[in-house]
Amino acid sequence: MNDRATKHAEDVVSGKVQSGRLHFLACQRHLNDLERQDTADFPYVWDAGKSENILNFAETLTIAEGIQPKPVHLFDNQCFDLGVPMGWIKKGGYRRFRRSYESMARQNGKSFKNGIRGPYIALCSGYRYGKLFTAATKKRQAKIAWEEMMKFILSDPELAELFKIQEYKSLITCLDTFCTIEALSKEGGLDDGFRSPYVSIDEIHQMKDNKVYKALYNGTKALPETLVTMITTRGFNLNAFCFEIDKLCQSILYGNETAEDFFVDIYTLDKNDKPFDESVWYKANPVLLHPDNPAFGRNLETFRSDAATARAMGGAELADFMVKALNTWYRNQDNEFVPHDKWKECGIDMSYADLKGSTVNIGLDLSSGGDLTSWTAETEFKPDEFFIDGHSYMPRGRFEEHIITDTAPYDVWENEGLITVTGGETDFKNDYGFIISDLKEFVERFELKINGIFYDPHNADGILGELEKFGAPLISVTQSARNLNDATCDIRYLVKSGKYHYNCKNELLSHSFINAVTVSNSFGEIKIDKEPGKRNSRIDPVDAAIDAHFGTLKGKQQKQKVDVNSELARYLKIMKK
Repeated sequence: MNDRATKHAEDVVSGKVQSGRLHFLACQRHLNDLERQDTADFPYVWDAGKSENILNFAETLTIAEGIQPKPVHLFDNQCFDLGVPMGWIKKGGYRRFRRSYESMARQNGKSFKNGIRGPYIALCSGYRYGKLFTAATKKRQAKIAWEEMMKFILSDPELAELFKIQEYKSLITCLDTFCTIEALSKEGGLDDGFRSPYVSIDEIHQMKDNKVYKALYNGTKALPETLVTMITTRGFNLNAFCFEIDKLCQSILYGNETAEDFFVDIYTLDKNDKPFDESVWYKANPVLLHPDNPAFGRNLETFRSDAATARAMGGAELADFMVKALNTWYRNQDNEFVPHDKWKECGIDMSYADLKGSTVNIGLDLSSGGDLTSWTAETEFKPDEFFIDGHSYMPRGRFEEHIITDTAPYDVWENEGLITVTGGETDFKNDYGFIISDLKEFVERFELKINGIFYDPHNADGILGELEKFGAPLISVTQSARNLNDATCDIRYLVKSGKYHYNCKNELLSHSFINAVTVSNSFGEIKIDKEPGKRNSRIDPVDAAIDAHFGTLKGKQQKQKVDVNSELARYLKIMKK
């Protein structure tokens, strides 16, 4: 059977087709899933027929826009993006993917693909009386994908007989299944409560927060299958929801986080690519600069002209070229705490069950009331190589709030035992007594020897008495760049050199490291912080890890001083003789 989606993934991974790193990882993810399909840990199977169905449907359509109508001809990457979300199914027959995020430069067919998905799902999915939506902040933006669907329907007389279009209502009705497709917007009163088998959310980089996404996605939870697609070009606003979801999606592709229901594909330049090197432009422009595109030569000349202007003028022209033509976030990458790929390489299948009797430093980060509280244990399990693992806690009331407001999968982490949720729905403060008791049980279970407990003094006054019962030194760690610089820099260097290891199953810990950035003081000393404006980011496990490593470095410094003093005493004794 023909399987164009998998064929493209194989061509990319083999190097036959060149691509950017993130699209390569999306293809590799698909091939890895094929290897582990239909297993206890991965109860999904690949159905190439279901993948081909939407591709075959697409190539019966006609592109009406332009001087003359022309039939749809899918590029290989479009076969991958359209086919993969439809081809993976659960053992019961429903589709695996419920969400998708696709990002590429402007004019590369993002809305075109969603224009295909809408009529296909309304007509061919078997779902009846479904309410499908195209959504955005503004009605005008929401209608872009909706109008793509309308044009496909109107340009095909046979398809047009199966649909009723009421453009004044922004409403399309499938006469066979009674499914409707409607354009919605935040400004038009979009609200919770929609049970939609398909949603197209357009240009999410323009959204200040996740309210549109959450309103629509939360409404789909009772459905056996759905597809909420987010399509976008990256942007300038690093405080927006899009930047947050983009980081999550990169983490999924790198394997730092697991989200089996989330299809991700990102077309962009790689970190060290030079923006004016035209040989890398195709990475963000898989359609415009595809060699089989009839307009390839003309498009390349336009790119060359735009690049020359951006290079000469800089400023807003350069920023516009970097974002819209190359699909990059226009930001300073230097504040990244740890690189995604290097962090992934540091993960190992090990826990403190494999390190019984180890000597550890405990880092403790206490929340102010009801947010995440975390501890991290660090041990030097090989000379100059370190291992960390930890645990986090949150009261049930705050937990329920964060599931609604954050993009992080707290409910999944609770099920995996990475976060302990305490109390009931009306509890909004952490139970520090329980947390300390749980830490004590962890230490005793693995027979750990505590070298010291290093804690953030903020909010710690009420628990110092309980911490003293561990019988280990309690050291307050001032949370300033001057005090934390050495520990922060050392962890970064250890990660880059592959000597800072963590339990690869602890996705909450990994999520925290990936989302942390660095800030500096006037002396250039650094500490970690949340991305500016990202109040919902959780970096507490990283704070705890840095506190623990602060203790490790202090211990090494004290040992070196002792060694110097003993050597000096030995030297003076020899000289005296």
